[in-house]
Amino acid sequence: MRSFDVVVEQDPDTGLYVGSVPGWPGAHSQAASLDELQVNLREVIEMLLEDGDPHFESDFIGVQRVRVA
Repeated sequence: MRSFDVVVEQDPDTGLYVGSVPGWPGAHSQAASLDELQVNLREVIEMLLEDGDPHFESDFIGVQRVRVA
């Protein structure tokens, strides 16, 4: 079993959750709930893996919180 990091954001206009695998073009989806997003992303990733191992355009390092006064 493989695991992939996913960045999740919520669109302020639609309220939809949007998830993407950083650096992997095409590895993204959206949904009305986080559970639905998980299912959708799994389906997208499985489909993309049918073409072989992913070729990432960048390496995901993580997130940082920057505080400003």
